[in-house]
Amino acid sequence: MNRFRVALVHVDAPEVPQSVIQKLEAENIELITHECTTCDELLQVAGDADVIWVFGGSRVVTAESLTHFKNCGAILRSGSGTDNVPVEAATRLGIVVANTPQATSDTVPDHVIALLMAVIRQIPAHNQAMHNGSWNPDASLHRWNLGGSTLGLVGFGHIAQSLARKMSGFDLTLLAYDPFVEEQKMNEFSVRKATLPEIWNEADFISLHVPLTEETHHLVGERELRGMKPHAVLINTSRGAVIDEKALVRALSEGWIGAAGLDVFETAPLPGNHPLTGLSNVVLTPHCAGHSPRKLQDFWHYSVETVIALSNRRWPHSCVNPGVKPRWELT
Repeated sequence: MNRFRVALVHVDAPEVPQSVIQKLEAENIELITHECTTCDELLQVAGDADVIWVFGGSRVVTAESLTHFKNCGAILRSGSGTDNVPVEAATRLGIVVANTPQATSDTVPDHVIALLMAVIRQIPAHNQAMHNGSWNPDASLHRWNLGGSTLGLVGFGHIAQSLARKMSGFDLTLLAYDPFVEEQKMNEFSVRKATLPEIWNEADFISLHVPLTEETHHLVGERELRGMKPHAVLINTSRGAVIDEKALVRALSEGWIGAAGLDVFETAPLPGNHPLTGLSNVVLTPHCAGHSPRKLQDFWHYSVETVIALSNRRWPHSCVNPGVKPRWELT
């Protein structure tokens, strides 16, 4: 019987931990590691692999290249976003696409809360005033109360569910939009299933938790921003291009919405002369929401768990395309 073969074709890490190699070897899983930068390299390394593994943001796996992988039953992307993986093409070919949002389902919600608190309590403005030698409790306009407000979640996967649990003690009404999550699941978190227009119109605070796809590109544009409350706070820790940044700059400048907290941007790194950097009603962080002392350790851990599950013909814990008709019979 042939060994289960996994091709790790990109690694955003210094090296593959020895523990990862040992755990896979113990499961009789063959791991081939090579940094692929071209389609030819990818075909040479992963041509007969059962799983193609991308640890990070490489775009070396393309829709065209997938047609050559006859043995491949799954693509694993270590991380939460899958915009660097051709999900639709994989689905058409019966290839499961898995990711590891569990690795950041604790830290990203913490960052969302931090951004929200920084905005509504005006922490950056007060901090800067203090560093400048000023003592003025009224230096910033406090427009928001957390208690009694409504938080809208756009997307309700692992990270949003963790956020809902963490926010459950803040006396908030929680709404969520996600066409792939049943109302019963949302009810388990005391969250009301809502439509997108309901989120835009009713929420005081909105947090985005969707992958970047053709459907979600500029999901939040001028129409959506104009439909929000004038004091609404928009938080984005998902992908920058989910928001039309030009429309957001106008919304923040002209008062369509109250403020924003952003960890991701359409262009990264964010240029120093970007209009967002000159606005006082936006808090910016450099795509660090998922960072923690355990970041790499957790990414490796959940990735190995996923590979082992696939080798045993089990559905991965997090499947990006659950509607796929897989090449393998999975339980």
